[in-house]
Amino acid sequence: MIFLERVVPEIFGIRLINLSDFLELLVRLGFNLIVVIIIVRFIYYPVARRKDYLFTYILISSVIFALCFLLENVKLQLGFALGLFAIFGIIRYRTLQIDIKEMTYLFLIIGISVINALANKKISYAELIFANLALILVTYLLEKVFLLKHESRKTIVYEKIDLIKPEKRAELIKDLEERTGIKINRVEIGRVDFLRDTARIRIYYFESENQPAGFDEDFTDQNDNGD
Repeated sequence: MIFLERVVPEIFGIRLINLSDFLELLVRLGFNLIVVIIIVRFIYYPVARRKDYLFTYILISSVIFALCFLLENVKLQLGFALGLFAIFGIIRYRTLQIDIKEMTYLFLIIGISVINALANKKISYAELIFANLALILVTYLLEKVFLLKHESRKTIVYEKIDLIKPEKRAELIKDLEERTGIKINRVEIGRVDFLRDTARIRIYYFESENQPAGFDEDFTDQNDNGD
């Protein structure tokens, strides 16, 4: 391998390929993708059923890993990593703010990608693998074991806006339960349209055998501007 690296040509002073570094990139990237896919596809997705976040988490992880790994020798390691956390920690989509749980998973994905990319020779592969497996295990325990009840949600358009008043919350929940057949845990009142006498209401309920996970949809339309 050393002989091959010596005979590899250089272009503008940059070696065409560094086999040892390239193999390390492939191994670490593959390992990082495996860890992220396990967390996102097999732990997060079966509960949340959010394909948009499934797509986002995997791509963000790959991009963060590539940035950190390729810029590892630029002496920006700690500051760069903390900057990534700060940037993504204040992300807010134009029409919908990310839920706390999704933000936590985003923080987890970024953290794992940074760890796998910036781990230097002082950290053995055993330590690196253990750290990743520990994060997978903790996530699984919190999602599947300790938190036995999974709260799902549905967003509906409701026409009886006279029931959205705080003092009539019990009547509102009772009416929604009769219409949907779901035992509702709590409700949130969204955008109210007095011209059409409708309101957007997000209902939350715990999953059970006779209550399958609800579909996810935006709490506001794209033209609502987050109202």
